[in-house]
Amino acid sequence: MPKNTSYSLPKDSKAWQQAVDSIAELLPDDTNLRDFDALQSLPVFALIVVLPTQVSAIDIHQYVQSWVDEQPSWHLVTVAEDTEASFVNITVSDTEPTAADAQRLPFTNAQVYRYLLVPVTDTLMHPGKKTAAAHIIDDQLTTRLRHDLSEEYNRTRSADSTGNLDIVDCHILSVGHMLRTHKLACFDMDSTLIEQEVIVELAKTAGIGEQVEAITEAAMRGEIDFDESFAQRVALLKGISTDVLDDICNRLTLSVGARTTISALKALGYHTVLVSGGFTYFARYIAEQLGIDEVHANALDIEEGKVTGHIQLPIINGAKKAAIVEHTAERLGMEMSQVVCVGDGANDLPMMALADLGVAYHAKPIVQARADAAINVTGLEGTLYALGYPALAPTQ
Repeated sequence: MPKNTSYSLPKDSKAWQQAVDSIAELLPDDTNLRDFDALQSLPVFALIVVLPTQVSAIDIHQYVQSWVDEQPSWHLVTVAEDTEASFVNITVSDTEPTAADAQRLPFTNAQVYRYLLVPVTDTLMHPGKKTAAAHIIDDQLTTRLRHDLSEEYNRTRSADSTGNLDIVDCHILSVGHMLRTHKLACFDMDSTLIEQEVIVELAKTAGIGEQVEAITEAAMRGEIDFDESFAQRVALLKGISTDVLDDICNRLTLSVGARTTISALKALGYHTVLVSGGFTYFARYIAEQLGIDEVHANALDIEEGKVTGHIQLPIINGAKKAAIVEHTAERLGMEMSQVVCVGDGANDLPMMALADLGVAYHAKPIVQARADAAINVTGLEGTLYALGYPALAPTQ
């Protein structure tokens, strides 16, 4: 039997607010430090560096501080742990099964470095300079950090190691994202909460895998209309039995960190939602596995124990996903500034754009480019780090 470990996270932490309070004199005179929208408009940035523990060739603190020391236009604050915060504990199995019946870690062990970067010149301290200031950080600091970490890591790797690995996640976020209290977390399912694209698994079973996978990939890249692609794929599934559907449910693999992430968010008081352009037959199964609060997905039309190949309207496409998120927040009495959305495909972009924080998870390039934060080096628990939480720490 696998052992369990308890991990803690701060709830209602004031760490980011304390960091902002410490730079009050650098902000415009009329700035209200509790007006998060006003702070959001200024070029005051949270820099979050997430580094897997096996990648430790460079002293991150020294690296970031050295860059700031060379930049007379910037001031750096290291976000300290909030020792006065209340903490929630989550219990996580030390290992979890994979599709091949092997065992893996429940999430990626990582170091999380949290900083506040604020310009100290009037030239940059202006809402109109926010985008330019973010580009300065990306071009001069985080891009260089990625390059230097990759070079050092590749230099120390064994000679038989192959392939280019993502080494580090660097999130450059408006500080308002860190200060707001988020309470609604919405997740895509396929290639986000789970490792597979369910419709591709269905198609492989039906012997039409290559046809459906090509349509799916084109839709996720935004190259063809989602509704059209969805109808084409469903039509190809005609005749598949519910026995096959049940077998596929049993073969689905949760993404690394999915259990940990949902458990943590629920312990922190979030309402969790699965919003998928896939099928309720599988979405409800995954939601039950993870303890997700509610599910929205497409109904799979079944007659006499077999898939008919007909679609049931309305199709949950990108626009419908966004509407579901908006209506869910309204129903729960929440503002969109309290919402975080996580996905990997082009049809996730509308809901991510509506949310206060849109997170791309091992996503297509078009999604990573338009998301607020992109997770590439950890499992789904990277969502917690993008929200400003420190690294998961075992309870003492």
